[in-house]
Amino acid sequence: MKKLYKHLIVAAVLVAGFAAAFGSYLLLRPDDRGSSGLDVQPAVEALPVRESSHRLTEPKKSELTIVEFLDFECEACGAYYPVVEQLREEYGDRVTFVARYFPMPGHRNAEPAARAAEAAARQGKFEEMYNELFTTQKEWGESQEWKESVFRGYAKELGLDMKKFDADFSDPETAGRVQDDQRDGLGLGVQGTPTFFLDGEKITNPSSYKAFKALIDDKLAN
Repeated sequence: MKKLYKHLIVAAVLVAGFAAAFGSYLLLRPDDRGSSGLDVQPAVEALPVRESSHRLTEPKKSELTIVEFLDFECEACGAYYPVVEQLREEYGDRVTFVARYFPMPGHRNAEPAARAAEAAARQGKFEEMYNELFTTQKEWGESQEWKESVFRGYAKELGLDMKKFDADFSDPETAGRVQDDQRDGLGLGVQGTPTFFLDGEKITNPSSYKAFKALIDDKLAN
């Protein structure tokens, strides 16, 4: 009964996030001139996952790779976060879960949040910052004020070297790393967040935890 209740809660959260997902899609829908709204160009040879991509699980024998192009400020991404976490817990020994940056135009703090995650990654704390940003999204998301001080606070809580974090956060190479993910996303046809790829195939976002689990089970069975 407890497990069923948990699934119902997750499904309710997803429903709440679908309107936000549609809004994120509209933010990046190409205009009449074909512009994406982002300050980067699509990668010529776009890949769903690269050697440098951040892997949240690394099973000894990976049977499937799930890639999520995400925006830490996107409410729909926040709604999918507990679903992805539950799937990671269940399939982490068989499935490689990959997180890739895709901050959307119109989200003031999405790009700084991605740089904060990348700066944390340079100290081996990507997953910790990833979790922190999503679990606190309501505290800083949808703000028109810069939240760099909030992200610095998270870095301190994670015990990061703050001098290095500040330097990495401001390093053009960090911003470039975020843009590299965006280029791949655009080249693969990503128009909104979250967008998931299963073994390189872009899928329609599952409507619930149960639907996502069924997709994974089907892929693993075949």
